[in-house]
Amino acid sequence: MLFVIFGKILAVNLSFLSEPLFKIGNKPISSLAVVNLTVSLIFALLISRLFKQFLKTKILTRLKIDASNREIISTILGYGVGVLACILALQVNGIDLGSLAILAGGLGIGIGFGLQDITKNFVSGLTILLERKVKVGDFIELDGMIGYVKEISIRSTLIETFDQFDVVVPNSQLVEKRLVNMSLESFRGRIKIPIGVAYGSDPVLVTEILLDCAYMESTVLHDPSPKVKFIGFGENSLDFELWVYVNQIDQQVTIKSSIFYIIEYQFRQHKISIPFPQRDLWVKNSETLSLPQNLSTPPQLSSEEPPQPIFLKDILKKVCYFKNCNDFYIRQLIELGYRKQFQASEVIFREGETGEGFYIILSGSVEAYLEKVDRQIDVLRTNNFFGEFSLMLGIPQPAGIRALEDTLLFVIPKHNFQTFIKDKPDLVNRLAEELAKRQEIVANCQIKLKELGLIEESDPDQNPVVWIRKRIQKLFNPH
Repeated sequence: MLFVIFGKILAVNLSFLSEPLFKIGNKPISSLAVVNLTVSLIFALLISRLFKQFLKTKILTRLKIDASNREIISTILGYGVGVLACILALQVNGIDLGSLAILAGGLGIGIGFGLQDITKNFVSGLTILLERKVKVGDFIELDGMIGYVKEISIRSTLIETFDQFDVVVPNSQLVEKRLVNMSLESFRGRIKIPIGVAYGSDPVLVTEILLDCAYMESTVLHDPSPKVKFIGFGENSLDFELWVYVNQIDQQVTIKSSIFYIIEYQFRQHKISIPFPQRDLWVKNSETLSLPQNLSTPPQLSSEEPPQPIFLKDILKKVCYFKNCNDFYIRQLIELGYRKQFQASEVIFREGETGEGFYIILSGSVEAYLEKVDRQIDVLRTNNFFGEFSLMLGIPQPAGIRALEDTLLFVIPKHNFQTFIKDKPDLVNRLAEELAKRQEIVANCQIKLKELGLIEESDPDQNPVVWIRKRIQKLFNPH
């Protein structure tokens, strides 16, 4: 009896759900139809989301497509599947899409004003995905916020900061505001490190130490080489900037920290002061001031000074080719070269190779040897130099050079040396005069060049200075 009564009550309720509430076109819509349609649309959106994740994490990953392209393909296809699923859900529930056109047109105006920000973000999202100026994994800066692009969706972009926070940014901001993509082509970039030193410091010495500090950091590239710029005269300091280039610009905080540690240590070792804001106090009638009678005289410190270190600028001025160069030229040389360590028995270059650099021995020793007979012909030690004839005259190396012990060299690469002597005719003349003093080597160079067919047998320039000057100008200023 109870089951019969319960069945009648259930039938009454179901019949209530089947009663039409309104019509779309000629199709009556009941409460049950609304429930079915809602469930169908939720199911369609769920399919769209699952399809996007499956496509991005399973299919496209196996096809070895990069992360940014995976995001673009999965997002566009995911939304496409979602739209098709929603249309299919409407048609399965018997709703004619044509009948929705008038309703959509009427609601479109009102909804457009209310959802204009969402629409703008949607269009911006499509723009970002299609233009690919910003991709997943890129390292960007937006309004002072720096981080990695973690995900790009149609409405917003997810950025992961250095603090491991995920920041949701509307896509319209990425399109409208100034965005710096530091990894658009690659992660290579330049880091600027500001440094202030006390007035009275030697700018050439500061340049040398800063460049040494840069090369001490393993992540700093040698090409492009580090640069030191004298920015100006500050209120309390001489202001410099150290420019270094790295392959991972997203690691700039760690790299800057490491370089700052190195700079602080090197400045302390060489007694270069890093100033702080200070004021001078002038006291009137200072002669009336006197020390208390019971104040003992401080003990005298030892007058012996520790041995002064030998700096690169002093070594360069001892090189015959640069002995007349002023500090301005010396600073340029220091900036154009770099220090390189060689292990004992390591070959620096071989006999017959083209000259690619000018070498100065800072510590250690090397031997010049004839490779064919493996015979030593000379030993070069600290403050000696080599490689200049092959570099400046364009001949093959007359002998090989090998380190006899752990040796530190200062190397000026060929393209940097070309930059240095360009548009400096007075310097070219000095180089030619110094080279010409070594007449025996110059004569051998001329013979080798004639054997290689690089100069004519009947060269009219018998004066070695004139010949060398023309040879340097031809190699380093071909135009």
